[in-house]
Amino acid sequence: MATKKPLRIGLIGYGFMGRTHSNAFRKVPNFFDLKYEPQLAAVCARNKDRAEAFASQWGYESVETDWRKLIDRDDIDVIDIAAPNNVHHEIAIAAAKAGKAILCEKPLALNCKEGEEMVREVEKAKVPNMVWYNYRRVPAVSLAKNMIEEGRLGKIYHYRSNFLQDWTINTDLPQGGEGLWRLDAKVAGSGVTGDLLAHCIDTAIWLNGPIVEVSAMTETFVKERVHAKTGKKQKVTIDDACAFLARFANGSLAIFESTRYARGHKALYTLEINGADGSLAWDLHDLHRLEYYDYDKEDPKTRGWRSIHVSDNGGEHPYMDKWWVPGLNIGYEHSFINQFADFVEGYGSRKKRPLRPDFRDALETQYICEAVLDSAKSGRWKKVGKIKAK
Repeated sequence: MATKKPLRIGLIGYGFMGRTHSNAFRKVPNFFDLKYEPQLAAVCARNKDRAEAFASQWGYESVETDWRKLIDRDDIDVIDIAAPNNVHHEIAIAAAKAGKAILCEKPLALNCKEGEEMVREVEKAKVPNMVWYNYRRVPAVSLAKNMIEEGRLGKIYHYRSNFLQDWTINTDLPQGGEGLWRLDAKVAGSGVTGDLLAHCIDTAIWLNGPIVEVSAMTETFVKERVHAKTGKKQKVTIDDACAFLARFANGSLAIFESTRYARGHKALYTLEINGADGSLAWDLHDLHRLEYYDYDKEDPKTRGWRSIHVSDNGGEHPYMDKWWVPGLNIGYEHSFINQFADFVEGYGSRKKRPLRPDFRDALETQYICEAVLDSAKSGRWKKVGKIKAK
């Protein structure tokens, strides 16, 4: 057996996303035959004791407490940013200047200005880069992409999506700090728009093309919360809920909604696309199924919704040939494994933009999020900013 080239990874952050990424790094070699062998070289976090415990659990070879030292190491090929949003910009630019490949959690940055600088630097340095919009790699969603590209839906008229949670309803929940930084706008950038709707938006523009204008409303239901760091009540400046209308470049219309105040919903992410010849629908809670309505013009008796169990492993269904026998499901964690496998496959490729979604793709989502928040403030329709041609 030929020896594979090592791909040595330095992870920054050990929270929920640090775990999902680490699992992907470890599992990819077991299921995908690739030229590179991922090696968990180092994990970096400010709390050394907890970082060491994380390293021991997941098999990282070493620990750093300063991300700058991690980037300076010659034995690191890939920097994976799984830290809060407010540090993405500084870490990514330093990593690009050091010639490191970069994986980055979503959203790309706190705002479009930071995102633009990140895109410029990675493209200037010509380093591989990818953002963890993992839902593209759910096989059922990938199948939807294939079916749309095959023209099975015909002309697209409507797209609708929501992402509902309920974990911030408690008014005693503090904002800020290690566990609740998503409620602190200075660290997160925004609330549900950047955290949840960013996923919906990325999937939408991947499936249905660019969004050109939006009209939004947001609400912050709990106006003040105690800040975990100061112990004092402070104004809450994130959006607890957001709903917006959108128009795609292809003329289709969209409705998006997200909230953390939908009692009974922990992570309800759904999407539906309606075309002249058919419709598709998908639900994260039943992620291995794709609902498909085929408007059969030849035989009206056969028209109706069908549920496609996306598990065939003979090449019919994306990624499933790498997993189990037909009829057996895969889960949430496999979307990260599939995405990292694509990253390793494209690493070192000379093709134009082989790793998608890359920073440029994620900046497009950032522009839409910013237009949504601007629209909510002004109460007017907003055009979506455009990325400068590469």
